[in-house]
Amino acid sequence: MKKSIEEDVFIPLYPKSTMEDRSSPQSMFQDRRFWSAVKLFSNVLLWDGIVQEDMVRDLGLSKLLNRYLLLNLLNTPPGPDNIIKCHKVVAYLPERWFQDLESGSTLPELQNFCQYLLQ
Repeated sequence: MKKSIEEDVFIPLYPKSTMEDRSSPQSMFQDRRFWSAVKLFSNVLLWDGIVQEDMVRDLGLSKLLNRYLLLNLLNTPPGPDNIIKCHKVVAYLPERWFQDLESGSTLPELQNFCQYLLQ
């Protein structure tokens, strides 16, 4: 999984002005790469409970979410598409990771993502 994340995930960053046109080749390519990374994200998180939780959280949250997915979300203009993307990412997070957290708190690896959602 680690090798796949390091060698196979690629989401290009284009200027925001290029990304405003959702039908541009750059925007469509970036979207395809984003959804490919989300699929890998969901597959990594499926290993929760089988592989050590620390490893799953490191690969899924620290490496995929914070390094690739969040960077893409920050680089695209806000809109309904980003809401759908965020909803999908949240849907894949294992519920048990949040059971023992205090109200209003989150996992340390999700701090940046939560700040993005609040904005």
